[in-house]
Amino acid sequence: MALTQMQLIQSLGEAMSWFERELQWGVPATELRHLCGRIGELYAALITNGQMALKVNQHGYDVVSGQGERISVKTTAKMSNSGHIAFNPNTLSEVDRIIVLRVNTEEMQVETLLDVSVAEALTLMSPDVGGRRVLPMNRLIKTTKPRAEIKTVNEVVYNNYKIRELESGSIEVEKDGELISPAKPALRTLALQLNIALLNTNGNSLNTRQLGSQIIKSIEALKNTGDQHLFDSGDSVFDASAI
Repeated sequence: MALTQMQLIQSLGEAMSWFERELQWGVPATELRHLCGRIGELYAALITNGQMALKVNQHGYDVVSGQGERISVKTTAKMSNSGHIAFNPNTLSEVDRIIVLRVNTEEMQVETLLDVSVAEALTLMSPDVGGRRVLPMNRLIKTTKPRAEIKTVNEVVYNNYKIRELESGSIEVEKDGELISPAKPALRTLALQLNIALLNTNGNSLNTRQLGSQIIKSIEALKNTGDQHLFDSGDSVFDASAI
């Protein structure tokens, strides 16, 4: 039975929540391959206005788009550009489109690393060796949009921090003009200063985007009160990176 768009959204939200809960319990992302794969297939079906393949272990593809494209979906939780994504060359003839996704475990969001026709994907793959063709992760990372091309949609300043929200939804933090990476420890520091909760209503830690968004809104609200001394004081900053 095909899932409706609402059911896809609900299933994806539940799968992401379960994935995040497992991570908080200390389970390595590498041990959550099945759940990671399910998240990717649901996400691909959602963004292509499509449906999951009706057969279990469908030959070659996982999702059929709204335009009838047979899509092979590969999902990883690796944050580095090392390693590769493997494909069975014997089933690629059954595929029209390839989507490679990454579950960003820092921001708990799904990122698209590659979304191309199978013909274009084949040009990025290695030759058939031992019954498989591979896509190196470093080639996928290079296909993402360069940072210089991503616009800033919101920016606030607080003490010696500058917090930016990008059009991609990502959050950047600068301290004294230097970019902080990862941003989350600095955001947690600011959240404590601004009396912002670090957990959501379900008791789970806010991800980078959620925390950054709340911090930006809080700082904007403070600016509207006219408390300018909050933005140029030289007070020391409490280090929450170990929390």
